[in-house]
Amino acid sequence: MISTFGSFIAGVFRRTCPDPFVIAIVLTLLTAGLCLIFTDAKPMDVISAFAGGKDSGMWSLLLFSMQMCLVLVTGHALASSPPVAWMVQWLAQRPGTPAQAAALVALVAAACAVINWGLGLIVGALMAREVGRAMAGKGIRVHYPLLAAAGYVGLMVWHGGLSGSAPLKVTAMNDLQSILGEQLAGQVQTMPLQTTIGSMMNIIITGGLVLLAPALFALLHPKDDAEIETFTDFRVPTHIVFAADSGDEQERRAHLDDAPTTAPEWLERTPWLAFVFAAFLAAALVTSVRRLGNVGLIDLNHINLTMLILGLIMHGSVARYVRAVDEAVRGCGGIILQFPLYAGIMGMMSGTHLTERIATAIAHTTNAETLPLLTFISAAVVNLFVPSGGGQWAVQGPIVMQAAIDTGVSPAKMVMALAYGDQLTNMLQPFWALPLLAITGVRARDIVGYTAVVMIAAALWIGLWLVVF
Repeated sequence: MISTFGSFIAGVFRRTCPDPFVIAIVLTLLTAGLCLIFTDAKPMDVISAFAGGKDSGMWSLLLFSMQMCLVLVTGHALASSPPVAWMVQWLAQRPGTPAQAAALVALVAAACAVINWGLGLIVGALMAREVGRAMAGKGIRVHYPLLAAAGYVGLMVWHGGLSGSAPLKVTAMNDLQSILGEQLAGQVQTMPLQTTIGSMMNIIITGGLVLLAPALFALLHPKDDAEIETFTDFRVPTHIVFAADSGDEQERRAHLDDAPTTAPEWLERTPWLAFVFAAFLAAALVTSVRRLGNVGLIDLNHINLTMLILGLIMHGSVARYVRAVDEAVRGCGGIILQFPLYAGIMGMMSGTHLTERIATAIAHTTNAETLPLLTFISAAVVNLFVPSGGGQWAVQGPIVMQAAIDTGVSPAKMVMALAYGDQLTNMLQPFWALPLLAITGVRARDIVGYTAVVMIAAALWIGLWLVVF
């Protein structure tokens, strides 16, 4: 039944979902049309709002775009470091049954995603591959597509973790103003992490998801042996190879661990330079956090700096870290292309006052008790079309915050409601699954049925606690 369900959902997405950049273009044009229909703006007003200037319009999120790229790159690079690879291989030998195998992959992927979503995505993929390989070596038949699905589950918990875009972009006033504008940001005020990621509501919701997902994946393993597709049934790459790499580049990478013969090579390959620079960066990080006076005010810059420090240490040389970053940066194309359009959408909605009109309409059709749940559901839908958490915060954040002010709901709770909706439908959205699919050798339609079932259970869990709190 689950396999049939997965095939159906995958078929729907193949027929209805174009490339995410195409969706961003369509959303841009749709927003422009809505601005003309529902506001007093003239065509040139809309175009001007889209183009914007230094602090608004399509180039206003360049800093945010770079932050999102660094979340992915530093997490990916850390996941490919030798200590993490060794830990993955050691853990892969632990399961003794198919249910244990699926549960372990899901647990590791979810736990790592709470630290950093890029780390969770890549470690989850590596765990799925290595557990599948280890179980095949033991002669235990494990359904490999289920392991791959379990490796993707970190994308369902990440926004309640330490790399969550929305909660980390509301800790500083300049970040608030860049998304909400000065007037609305002044009404909302900054929100320390203790009120969002560190709140009891989020600890229960995110902590519960980290434990719920492994239990569900253990229960989802097929009972019929005929339905089981093992690791050996797939052409699984043992490492990531990018077709764009030239022969010279691949040869250069192959010799990174050779003994250096020149001074530049020694600087690139010696662990001392990496460790000394990591210590320097660590001192800068500590100084920056102390200056804040409250650890709850840390933002994406602090998280990315922490991941950079850990990556340098774990790779053990500048050359190996640069190699890992070169591989990781290939996943940033979607962010680079889409964020200027999301910023332009934000500029049009703000510049023509469409944001206020939508927020007012929402406030008139809901109340303080139902608004967080409605925000969660709407964010889950929006994520299908805006598959970036940072992009979604830029587009939907102003509407959500204005609605919170109008209805008297805690802005911090609304930030998390949006975050939960954004992460939920990643289980249906294949955009961020591409690195996992490349590492595991499976196809999107092989995993989406399982992730959809887990998504439904997670939606009920999140909805329950949004109502309770």
